[in-house]
Amino acid sequence: MYISSWPGLTPFEFLQSHSDGNLPYPLNAANRLAFCVARSGIYHLFRALAFKKGDIVLVPDYHSGNEVSAIRAAGATIVYYPILRNLEPDLDALARLAKLNPRVIYVIHYLGWPQPMKEIAALCRERGSILIEDCALSLLSEPQGKPLGASGDYSVFCLYKTLPVPNGGLLVQNRNILGELAGLELRGCPQTTAIGRSAELALEAVRSRADLMGKVLFGIKRAFGRMLRSADVRQVPIGNIGWDVGDVNIAMSSVCNTVMKRLDYGRIRRKRRENFLLLRQKLQGRVTMLREDLDEGVCPLFFPILVRDKQAVARALWKRGIGAVEFWNEVRPLAEQDSGPEAQYLRAHVLELPIHQDVGPSQVEYIADQVLRLDLRLAS
Repeated sequence: MYISSWPGLTPFEFLQSHSDGNLPYPLNAANRLAFCVARSGIYHLFRALAFKKGDIVLVPDYHSGNEVSAIRAAGATIVYYPILRNLEPDLDALARLAKLNPRVIYVIHYLGWPQPMKEIAALCRERGSILIEDCALSLLSEPQGKPLGASGDYSVFCLYKTLPVPNGGLLVQNRNILGELAGLELRGCPQTTAIGRSAELALEAVRSRADLMGKVLFGIKRAFGRMLRSADVRQVPIGNIGWDVGDVNIAMSSVCNTVMKRLDYGRIRRKRRENFLLLRQKLQGRVTMLREDLDEGVCPLFFPILVRDKQAVARALWKRGIGAVEFWNEVRPLAEQDSGPEAQYLRAHVLELPIHQDVGPSQVEYIADQVLRLDLRLAS
């Protein structure tokens, strides 16, 4: 059996019909800009905000590194606030740091679970700070009926982590529309980037249904990729940890819009929640779960667990055909230095199990069975 890390792309996504009126937030937001990757939107947002020397951005110490690189490249000064093991901020520490009168408080919603927005928004009002929500990991989450990303002045989203699209990041301006962004000229996404990643997603879909055939097709695809690289045909990196300011003006590919107009977003939310709840039922009390709660409206990106050696566990699960993801362990020295003990613990131990909309009940059962065979429970 093979279970991919991310949802695959099939002809069905191009053939099914859904009206534009069914598009959820942020795809229906009035003031949105679409980039090839979300970090480009972060960079342009901070450039447009025109930071001066001494202007501070409060950023969570548990981060991927991409958003930090984008913020720094735009000229802002970063001060970190601590994230606890439950993926929520230390609000007392954040309140103390807010006395620095930061220009921005930057919030990351982890894996679909919301941050305490009521308290953070109150801090922003008290200090006159701009509130930015990073929803790269939390597309389609609507706790208490309100979409994540709709509370802040600005929000950013990564589309391809949740949807079967080859690329795509959105920057949404909920308030205080920036004129500097209105005239932004973006160049088209290279066809090799869009076609190459679309082919990978299609092959993932095939392999999830017919593992042997998928392996053969992936081998052909890799050989073709080597040929393109030898011919010096460049593709824009997607889903990587890294930063290249030369790629910040690349737009989202047109195939993303084609696919997104045809997706059933209610089904995507429903399947992810069903898979999470089924896997939780199978693993309850037998592994160390990072988050067991799933409030109404939360759309989980993965099923996160804590393991002693996540690289070894990830390798073991990949050998069993399960696309486990080692969450944010590619850390630059600066990020490690600026991370508190709780963030460092999360970097060392969080492993993500796939529960996306392509995963069926029998596959969830298989994931649970293989995880339990490895005896992964982490001692307190």
